[in-house]
Amino acid sequence: MSLRSDNNASISNIIYTPNNPSYLSILNFSIKNLRFPSDTTPKPLVIVTPTLESQIRSVVYCARENGLQIRVRSGGHDDEGLSYTSEVPFVILDLINLRQISVDVENKTAWVQAGSTIGELYYRIAENSQTLGFPAGVCPTVGVGGHFSGGGYGPLLRKYGLAADNIIDARMADVNGRILDRNSMGEDLFWAIRGGGGASFGVILAWKIQLVDVPEKVTVFSINRTLDQNATNIVHRWQYVAHKFDKDLLVMIHIQRVNSSQDGERTIQATFNSLFLGGVDTLLPLMQRSFPELGLQREDCTEMSWIESVLYWAGFPIESRDVLLNRTQPNVRYFKAKSDYVQIPISKNGLEGIWKLFFEDEAEEAEMFLSPYGGRMHEISESAIPFPHRAGNLYEILHNVFWDEEEVEASQNYINWIRKLYSYMTPYVSRFPRAAYLNYRDLDIGVNDKGNTSYAKASIWGIKYFKNNFNRLVQVKTEVDPSNFFWNEQSIPLLYSW
Repeated sequence: MSLRSDNNASISNIIYTPNNPSYLSILNFSIKNLRFPSDTTPKPLVIVTPTLESQIRSVVYCARENGLQIRVRSGGHDDEGLSYTSEVPFVILDLINLRQISVDVENKTAWVQAGSTIGELYYRIAENSQTLGFPAGVCPTVGVGGHFSGGGYGPLLRKYGLAADNIIDARMADVNGRILDRNSMGEDLFWAIRGGGGASFGVILAWKIQLVDVPEKVTVFSINRTLDQNATNIVHRWQYVAHKFDKDLLVMIHIQRVNSSQDGERTIQATFNSLFLGGVDTLLPLMQRSFPELGLQREDCTEMSWIESVLYWAGFPIESRDVLLNRTQPNVRYFKAKSDYVQIPISKNGLEGIWKLFFEDEAEEAEMFLSPYGGRMHEISESAIPFPHRAGNLYEILHNVFWDEEEVEASQNYINWIRKLYSYMTPYVSRFPRAAYLNYRDLDIGVNDKGNTSYAKASIWGIKYFKNNFNRLVQVKTEVDPSNFFWNEQSIPLLYSW
């Protein structure tokens, strides 16, 4: 690397081998799933933490020369650990030091380096404007490099679509180490990295994003309903109306098992979390007309600024804005995630079957998030970017199960439980294909052969993530990375790799 670098003196400060005393702390700092930092998990031969985009050229060159895979880590939130594990010899390119953010209020744009978190991005936007925001996720420690390249959604979804829908330029390093922008990479590659997963095509370095207008005051509410408070009927009704609400309103549902406040018995709780881009006086009549079953009252609602709503949704006190700059996730645990899309409302009997599974022992800390579509999501063509889940979808489901036991057998029990839930959901969710969301990575739906990518095998999972956009992604991959250097267990295959 020193031979290929413009600045030899700085190279030793950004390279960590297993002999370096800081190696394990650097490796583990951004790991967000305890299933992966075990003694048996394959470790990188080298970790590189570049401070300059130009240093990435030499990382790519050296990895190719030595037959090593590159795993690019932005925030470390890949649900299957693909940004920091591999079954073949590899290096980690950790972008933690590349997190400059430049906000242009006049033109309502920002450049954000790929190592930044969405919390850091939100903080910098609010630092410059009280009436601009950006439609990305809820968890502030998620890195923008992977989040945006897989789609990226949050409470502004119905008003402005995905993060990837609002990207207007990018910088990336290709297989030859060249630094490309939108103009030099061409529209096909620019299309592919906005929702198709940047790691299949190169190293995402920075995004230029279109900021969006938010009012000075928004309104939030969180309302809990348990089974004895009519939760089943209210969730059932929500399926028919949530995607039809005014674009300014999003009402998401969080489902989990809790102990009843009355008798301490276990029950199911549905929490209705909302963001409304306006005041409570406008929200109340809107909800009374479109979703009276929830029984929203004025005292349930709180008006606040958009940046305060970011903190509220993330579970932080709204006065603690500086927490958005903290890259350390407070509670890292074992977990397994899956995703689904619902196109026809699930029957009440179907919902009750879900509740039954949630009463099983392994579901003590399981959860489901139901995120409504409609609004802007139904207006954007499914081929505008690789993310295809648009009109026709009522809502998306994130399935999660968490646990704390370290034993392999215990982990397998929890993983088997969520697989059982996923199997149960089969008749109630999208079919042909059963769609999935790339950012909720799930290796159960298919993986590439070790160190290789078969088109036939990859199409099994690729169609689920990308539907009809998969073949165009394959064509772009074949053109820009013909040697399949940027390979991982769910990378886009080459056209001729049968």
